[in-house]
Amino acid sequence: MRVTDAETMDVVEMMLGGLVNKAVVNAINQQGGRAVGLTGKDGGLIRAKKMTVPGGDIGQVGEVEAIDPRVVDHLEAGGFIPVIAPVGVGAAGEAYNINADLVAGKLASVLKAEKLMLLTNVSGLQDKQGKVLTGLTVAQVNALIADGTIYGGMLPKIACALDAVQSGVKSSVIIDGRLDHAVLLELFTNEGIGTLIRA
Repeated sequence: MRVTDAETMDVVEMMLGGLVNKAVVNAINQQGGRAVGLTGKDGGLIRAKKMTVPGGDIGQVGEVEAIDPRVVDHLEAGGFIPVIAPVGVGAAGEAYNINADLVAGKLASVLKAEKLMLLTNVSGLQDKQGKVLTGLTVAQVNALIADGTIYGGMLPKIACALDAVQSGVKSSVIIDGRLDHAVLLELFTNEGIGTLIRA
């Protein structure tokens, strides 16, 4: 987890909740969508608490305590696409920087999504020979963690994917966001791309 002091949190909010969020919103709107930018502070969408880790204080890094989906439900009912920055709000109104994958997984669970899609900079979960693995069950993923195939930076993404499928989401998929039309290839081809984990 990244240490986030109060000054850094201000920058995180400006960048994720402002510049980056609005760039994504604008890109969607330019393609004919109707996107609206939010952070977890809007409407109390993401209630957060301070993350505690052994060995010290990492500042305003948080974890999801609860999600109130009403804002998203209203936007969806009106035909809008919510673009949500992973900034949560604490009980006293303080902002928390939260891992975006974890926020996505929790949102997918609460919204009863059919599929959680996590875009990354690799082709998917790979075995020790570099072959992309797919069609995995929770038990198979746990075995890959136990034998050291899954490690390092992929662990939080996998944990998020597992949490989602164990909380009612039918499947999670990890795909290479650098690939042109990656989301369309996953959604609209029979074979899909990347690593699929099913409930």
